[in-house]
Amino acid sequence: MENSAGITASLQGRYASALFDLAKDKGVAPAVEADLESLDAALAGSADLAALIRNPRLSREGAAKAIESVAGLLNLSELTRNFLAVLAGNGRLAVLGEVIRAFRAIAAAARGEVAATVTSAHPLTAAQLKALAAKLKAREGKEVTITATVDPELLGGLVVRIGSTEIDSSIRTRLNSLAHKMKG
Repeated sequence: MENSAGITASLQGRYASALFDLAKDKGVAPAVEADLESLDAALAGSADLAALIRNPRLSREGAAKAIESVAGLLNLSELTRNFLAVLAGNGRLAVLGEVIRAFRAIAAAARGEVAATVTSAHPLTAAQLKALAAKLKAREGKEVTITATVDPELLGGLVVRIGSTEIDSSIRTRLNSLAHKMKG
């Protein structure tokens, strides 16, 4: 499998790459990816959990116990639990969100997909996401997996990020550009 040098060069990328390689060798990569998606949703849905994993005052043992409890509640696989224990033992739970994103990108690349992050001012409908995925597939020549986020400050339009490429068609950027041009 070919990993982007940018992903594996970072600490989070090295953890994600090691987890992916181990999961692939054991034939459980899809299950681990599903586990990480559940964990990511739990982090997004619980400010307390997000604060807990970033708490520098929490001992490594305390962090390990806390994340093991969360893993039990989410019914995560043994490999994912062991990985979380390693992160906690190394004092790296604070980078869990970035590890999940890196794992997602590595898994998508292994499937021949491209991961795209789409930010819009308002939530996109399923039909809009499907149409956008089709246009991005035509542009990239690969299947595109979209992660949609909302940022009301964009005012309108979209910001699409695929790897290191950013396509910014937001109204905020257009207005800023127009203001800059008017200043001379």
